[in-house]
Amino acid sequence: MIPGLLASEVAAALREFIVTGYETETAPFKGEFRRLVEEQQEGGAFLKGPYVSVGLPFLTGGAGRDFFPGFETEHPPYAHQEQAWRRLVSSGAAANALVATGTGSGKTECFLYPVLDHCQRAAGPGIKAIVIYPMNALATDQAKRFAEVIHGQPALKGLRVGLFVGGDARGSQAMGPQQVITDKEALRDNPPDVLLTNYKMLDYLLMRPKDQPLWAHNGPETLRYLVVDELHTFDGAQGTDLSLLIRRLRARFEMTPEQLICVGTSATLGGEESVEGLLHYASDIFSSPFGREAVISEQRQGDSDFLDNIAFLSPNPEVGPEALREALRQGLSAYLHKAYELYFSKVPEGDLMDDDAASHRPGPGAQAARPAGQPAAPDQAESGHAHLS
Repeated sequence: MIPGLLASEVAAALREFIVTGYETETAPFKGEFRRLVEEQQEGGAFLKGPYVSVGLPFLTGGAGRDFFPGFETEHPPYAHQEQAWRRLVSSGAAANALVATGTGSGKTECFLYPVLDHCQRAAGPGIKAIVIYPMNALATDQAKRFAEVIHGQPALKGLRVGLFVGGDARGSQAMGPQQVITDKEALRDNPPDVLLTNYKMLDYLLMRPKDQPLWAHNGPETLRYLVVDELHTFDGAQGTDLSLLIRRLRARFEMTPEQLICVGTSATLGGEESVEGLLHYASDIFSSPFGREAVISEQRQGDSDFLDNIAFLSPNPEVGPEALREALRQGLSAYLHKAYELYFSKVPEGDLMDDDAASHRPGPGAQAARPAGQPAAPDQAESGHAHLS
């Protein structure tokens, strides 16, 4: 599969679909759809790149896997994860945090490890952390992550995580490699260290008489962490309900705002105006102050740092898609020669179908030749992504 040619074929098929499906013989609109797609093709606005958007790597933190004294983490932290750990760990400052990083950035690990570290050091029964999820499916998925981390760390054995959501009251009564405790009676009889739930269920757990054994060991100093995952999804009436629920939770155990470490996770933030808005929103929801220093955002390598460490190609502007398509119609050998001209701006010295000639091609670490006056690296917007059009 050749990405450039595939993109051209998709564009051609889409243009033909529009003309075939919508073209009319009625005057004065006859031929207008074909003119539209052809003009758009010439102007480059019909289909726009980049066809591939590659996220730049996250910066790596300097702590290594032994950040927490009692156990090793599965991987060395990214810089934003280490920043979150330093802010959230209960043996340190332990302040509110808003983790606003993108998909695949390890948001869960930002609060998971500080929570487990606290539970390991805080002896005694009682619920020490509550994690609220907007959907049961997300809670169930994240519960597996808690189970895997605890199972993989001998120092964390004995910690108990409970998933309390709607559904069958019967379930797993003990921790496993990929499962937490889900049996509701087992959770009432022996409350977990960490409770995973949704905000409606937490409301029930605070009020229903049969659920009161869950809180039998909780006092003002027991519950230390309250995490709301995907905080931005709690808007409107849901946000109001959640805010009042958090206030009732704190009042139930006679806790001051400083005693409860509040954590919210959210999507990647936009500009400074978005940051201020979300901080104000988080402060209202948790009824606890969130300053600008509470924001944990992703930190990626810069374009220049990343491109300095890899070989890159500056395509020959004189070889376009039409030339490649024509070469492909002539056969694979012709296409390889034309592609070589595109990427290396010179004619290959031998037949690229020949093994001996292939062995003399520039290797992956070679710097491609560039036409005179062409820049050494493509301009990249400061957006955290390298784009391939």
